[in-house]
Amino acid sequence: MVTSRRAWLAVLVAGGLTAAGTAGIASAGTVEFPAGTYRAGATIHLKSDITIMLDAGSTVTGSASGYDAPEPNPNSAFQDFGHSHFHDAMFFGDRLNNLSFVGSGTLDGNNHLITGNPSSGQADKIISLTRCTNLTLNGITLRQGGHFAILINGCNGVSSDHLNIQTATDRDAWNIINTQNVNITNITDAGNDDALVFKSDWALGEKFFNGHVRVTNAHLSAGCCNALMFGSETCGDFSDYIFDTVTITSASKSGLGMVSMDGANISDVHYKNITMSGVASPIMQKIGTRRRCGNSPGIGSIHDITYDNVTGVGKGPFSPTIFGADSTHQVTNVTYNNVRLTVPGGSGNIGTGVPSNDPNNYNPNSIGTRPAYGWYIHNAKGIHFTGGSSVDFKNGDGRPAVIADTGSSVTFDGFTAERSTGGNDMVFQSINPYCVQNSTNTVGGALRITATGSTQSCGNQASDFSIGLAPASQTVSPGGTATFTVSTAVVSGTPGDISLTASGTPPGSTPSFSVNPVPAGSSSTLTVPVPADASGTFTVTVTGTAGTATHSASAQLVVGTVRPTTPRARRPIRW
Repeated sequence: MVTSRRAWLAVLVAGGLTAAGTAGIASAGTVEFPAGTYRAGATIHLKSDITIMLDAGSTVTGSASGYDAPEPNPNSAFQDFGHSHFHDAMFFGDRLNNLSFVGSGTLDGNNHLITGNPSSGQADKIISLTRCTNLTLNGITLRQGGHFAILINGCNGVSSDHLNIQTATDRDAWNIINTQNVNITNITDAGNDDALVFKSDWALGEKFFNGHVRVTNAHLSAGCCNALMFGSETCGDFSDYIFDTVTITSASKSGLGMVSMDGANISDVHYKNITMSGVASPIMQKIGTRRRCGNSPGIGSIHDITYDNVTGVGKGPFSPTIFGADSTHQVTNVTYNNVRLTVPGGSGNIGTGVPSNDPNNYNPNSIGTRPAYGWYIHNAKGIHFTGGSSVDFKNGDGRPAVIADTGSSVTFDGFTAERSTGGNDMVFQSINPYCVQNSTNTVGGALRITATGSTQSCGNQASDFSIGLAPASQTVSPGGTATFTVSTAVVSGTPGDISLTASGTPPGSTPSFSVNPVPAGSSSTLTVPVPADASGTFTVTVTGTAGTATHSASAQLVVGTVRPTTPRARRPIRW
């Protein structure tokens, strides 16, 4: 059944889409916008099983007034106004299934959507969705989004390819909140506030799991704030994220930011092949104690995170930072493999004391000037720098390259640091044990190390690796073939080759790997032929083994009818 023509003709007034109240799309189908300009004069209420097709040359613009009022929310005290209200948008939907925005046209706020709190009739979002399943955003461009170009909360199953968000003069680009099973490829995302951010707030009045997310081939930039960020809203836990091949060209806060402010446990996050420039804080991890959620949360955690093949050029003034909440809530098990950072430098020695910290603030400036020009590590354990990681500066700096204060098992193996103009290159304070081996300054000389209340013990460093599987979810028709990318990274030591096995595939399927075993740090392709009589949802698990280390990663395979992301073979409504 094609979308009701009457429902849409009812909202055409003076050449604009001026839907009022609950006017919207009535039933399943494709709504096509041919080349031309259309005005959304009020909030358009979306329905399930709808494809919004924006043809080349089509633009849907915003208006200065006429939009839904922000709905009441009893949970508004736990996050700011924009995150608490969803109806005040160009496009709104709640509890929708199978919704798509596709094509090559544009949704443009047209300088009418606002970045602050809306007055009567105003909107601050282009797309606002809550509790959705199976959302597709492909090919379209969003401009001038107000507070948010896209705000989704409580969704499951999000797919995006070649999405273009241009809100560098406004505020946030895409906020992905309380959401799982996300696959984003080939995104270009320029925000003024946060570009691509993952959060978990209390706007929907409950704690959500967040995870099973893959972001591949992304180009991100942020004006005032963060390019690729976790938080600050962090009520629910986050796990199983892979970011691969990401270019960041600006961020006046964090390039790669990760904070647990509200009790979230953040784990199993992997950054690979990342290039950053023009970032004030290249990498930041912080556990805070704000705890701004409705379930009286405790203090959260950050653990089991890897950074592999990351290059960053900072513009200052924030040194790369790992900062636990206290000695019992430490950042743990983080590996930096071939992470090479260049910082501005240019400061004098300021001592080695712990800088000030506002535990309720998530921004890089919530911590005072770091006493290290490079890595500042506080309240952390199991922190490993391997594989040619390095830090250097543009201008001479009297601070040490590294200060690690309070923690254990902090290791630098094959690390390079530019020689400080002061008396120390590395300082360890109450770190037991620490290890520095096979490491030099940038001209091959010995690093000058000072240890206080700390003992060096390298011993035999255990070899370990991580493994990931992407995409997190895909749908294949019976008789078809599913392919997944198996990615690996070196966590520590020299794991060597990793032997792969697959389980959980449909009965009768014979999965195969393009490379098996796969060298640690390399990738393989898993191919899963799907029998013609297969149906249902399967959890495909790939297990890798190298020596005594074994790790697994899983993804969802749905066998059924593949929902098209282009207009259906039926007569669409055309404007």
